[in-house]
Amino acid sequence: MAVGTAAALLAALGGILWLAARRFVGSSVQPLHQGGDSGLMRGKTVLITGANSGLGRATAAELLRLGARVIMGCRDRERAEEAAGQLRREVWPTGGPDSGPTSGGAGELVVKELDLSSLSSVRSFCLEMLQEEPRLDVLINNAGVFQCPYMKTEDGFEMQFGVNHLGHFLLTNLLLGLLKSSAPNRIVVVSSKLYKYGDINFEDLNSEQSYNKSFCYSRSKLANILFTRELARRLEGTSVTVNVLHPGIVRTNLGRHIHIPLLVRPLFNLVSWAFFKTPEEGAQTAVYLASSPEVEGVSGKYFGDCKEEELLPKAMDESVARKLWDISEVMVGILK
Repeated sequence: MAVGTAAALLAALGGILWLAARRFVGSSVQPLHQGGDSGLMRGKTVLITGANSGLGRATAAELLRLGARVIMGCRDRERAEEAAGQLRREVWPTGGPDSGPTSGGAGELVVKELDLSSLSSVRSFCLEMLQEEPRLDVLINNAGVFQCPYMKTEDGFEMQFGVNHLGHFLLTNLLLGLLKSSAPNRIVVVSSKLYKYGDINFEDLNSEQSYNKSFCYSRSKLANILFTRELARRLEGTSVTVNVLHPGIVRTNLGRHIHIPLLVRPLFNLVSWAFFKTPEEGAQTAVYLASSPEVEGVSGKYFGDCKEEELLPKAMDESVARKLWDISEVMVGILK
């Protein structure tokens, strides 16, 4: 029995390693800065929410290497400053931007405090941006909360809907003037394939009648897509584009609220190593939408692995998108 069990485990491990090797060898998404124009984003200012870890941090690193000036909008300033220090050492091993041949013309890194679970924090952040920043070339709405226990934001919204949708909704609207004044430029929204399992229930957007953490995450990601498509419609005729993406399954700390039994963790870690993307791989579509000449003028589209993908009909429902926009304006206080 023991020998048979060991053999089965070894066979499973061998299969995992073989599939992992195939994935890494056959990966079609490569870092854009490798062999590309290291100055592609030179002179451009990019704001990334949640840039101190995971996808946001990896996106910041890539855009820095492409020459961008990156503003990290993060809830925890201390953690953000620590991450910024690490990024500076990684991107500028010689000590600073443009300080040597290895810098590749990389830009500047700025840390600003932004708590998307607080509308007052979002407003204060945007006021500071409007006072201090003469232009904004790219806004990347990346920060997110994933399948947390039921809790509310400072303003009384269900946390996932409040942070993932409403916080970014207010942020984008308050910065639209700056974006338009420095056009042409781009807005990039990070969603998830899990939008497929969500629905917009206008009778219970705040999940006070019932709460399922998985469903509510999917709802917030569907809201991201509907927001993107409605914003693209409203921006027609301007030089501001907005697109939405799913990064795939990525190994980040976003799943910190997911409980994995202690005995299963070694197997889970092995599977995630074999099949999940690294943050650097997951960030490539955001970097592509923020910087590539290939998507200049493209707006209102949904991307994965740097390619446009089809959406389910519920994510393309214009009437739902408009109603969600109107209700969101009231919820965040843009309209009384």
